[in-house]
Formats: sequence, structure tokens, C-alpha cells
Amino acid sequence: MASPSPVSFFDQLFDRVGRALQPPPWMVHEMQHRLVLLLNHVLQQEPEAQARLKRQAGRLVEAHWRHFNVRLLATPAGLLDLGPTAQAPDLTLTLTEESPWALAQSALRGEKPAVRIAGDVQLAAEVQWLVDHVRWDLEEDLARVFGDAPAHAMGGAMRRMAEAIRQFVARGPAAAPAGTAAPTPPSTPGQAGG
Repeated sequence: MASPSPVSFFDQLFDRVGRALQPPPWMVHEMQHRLVLLLNHVLQQEPEAQARLKRQAGRLVEAHWRHFNVRLLATPAGLLDLGPTAQAPDLTLTLTEESPWALAQSALRGEKPAVRIAGDVQLAAEVQWLVDHVRWDLEEDLARVFGDAPAHAMGGAMRRMAEAIRQFVARGPAAAPAGTAAPTPPSTPGQAGG
């Protein structure tokens, strides 16, 4: 008798829970506003990105994944705002990978997810440039709050955690039967490996 893989189980669970537990509209709107604030914070650190967005002022990009979507409008200031629902999008981006696990795996491998693109080619090229060139320097933001040394330590810890997650994802959940892998003790700086 074949048993379902843990990945498909979690995908199905995510799908069922996602459909059953829809957040109220006000919460969705608030989460989208927070996303816009974060994106604008990152964009403000990149003058070239803002200049490119200024040229696209008034253009609307709609992004979809499963039952989630967000509409982003380029502003004359070179930033983003939530787009009106009445306006037709100039560009529609749809993540074609339905599985959250597969999406996380590809993201952790540094791969871009498959996207179905419909709409204005020039706007799509600008969005692609933003995706390729704009990066959030989280460590710099942490340094503003905590100082350089603590921010560097937190950044290093986050990089190590991300690398551990990447290694776990690369192995996949079926790499070893549950409960058979012996945990490895964390190494400390200066400790000999092996």
C-alpha cells in the first residue's frame, strides 16, 4: 500500500486550511498595506529603481498565487501603492507553482519561480529588472536600530539559519526515514570539525 508523501500531505493541508480559514477583508487589506510599506522601504534605498518606476507611473501590476492576489500601482514618486480594483491591470503575473513546499524549495535554491505573464511587455521588462537588481539589505536596517556589531551578529545567524534550511530542503523530506537521522551537535567557532 503506497502512503502519500509528507510533501503532498502538507500541500493538501495548506490548501484545505487556506480555503477554510480565509482572513477577513480588512486583514487582507492591512497585510497588503504592510507589504507596500516594506517594498517602498526597499525601493527608497535604490534610486535607479525609483527612476524606473517613475517612468511607469499610473501603471497597475496584479500578482496572483493560489487564492492570494495583490494589485500594485506605480506612483509618480517612483514608489508603489495599492491599486484600485476598478482599474484593469496593465500586467498580470501568476505564480504557476501551486505547491508551497516546491515554491519554498526553489526559492531557497535561489531559483525564480515559474510565472505566467500577461500584458504590457515594457512594464514586464521593468518588473524583471526590479526583481533582478533590487535587494533588501536587512543587516543595514538592523544596524540602524541595534548598532553595527549586533546587526552583523544577527545577520550572520540569519545566514547560517538560511543555509541550514537550504541544506534541509535540498535533501528533501524523504531523504531519511523519520526518527533515523542522528542529530548533529552545533559547532562553535574555533571548534575542530569532524
